Amino acid sequence: MDIPAAFPWQLRGRCYRLGDDVPHAGGVVPNWLISGRYMDPKDIVPHLFSETDPGFPGRAAAGDIIVTGRNFGMGPKMTGYIAMRALDLGLVCETMPFLAYRAALGVGVRVLKDCPGVSRLCETGDDLEVDYASGTFINHTRSFTRAFPALPEPLRDLVRLGGNGGWLRDWRLRQQAG
Repeated sequence: MDIPAAFPWQLRGRCYRLGDDVPHAGGVVPNWLISGRYMDPKDIVPHLFSETDPGFPGRAAAGDIIVTGRNFGMGPKMTGYIAMRALDLGLVCETMPFLAYRAALGVGVRVLKDCPGVSRLCETGDDLEVDYASGTFINHTRSFTRAFPALPEPLRDLVRLGGNGGWLRDWRLRQQAG
């Protein structure tokens, strides 16, 4: 895996706003993908948000940002986050359960959580810019900036390296280099 020298912590793209209590199974991806243990992005991407925002994968572009209300991604599954990483999407949540947060980071998705009121600051289609290293949230459509908690420093290597698999490969290479 090629790791960019300067990881792009800043994303700028279209906002896709979702509501509160979007479950992983049936909200992020259909349950049959989870129960079928699909892990290949080519199988998952066409169904990302298909029950929440039909046609989403056809409209989404690298750098787009999913903004959600409370309790996004309830459930510990990572299937949908694999698709989000493959599409190079960012995620900003009012709240996100710990297991969902861990699953998203574990595949390398850029996430800001604990962002009170963020879903009221934008609409689907707004031009957003988010710096995950500083917590800066800019809505260019509505001309304002907000500061939220940044992705914690200790977790940035995990995301930069593409999640758990990339971090473990990097750790092993460092151990072998001695």
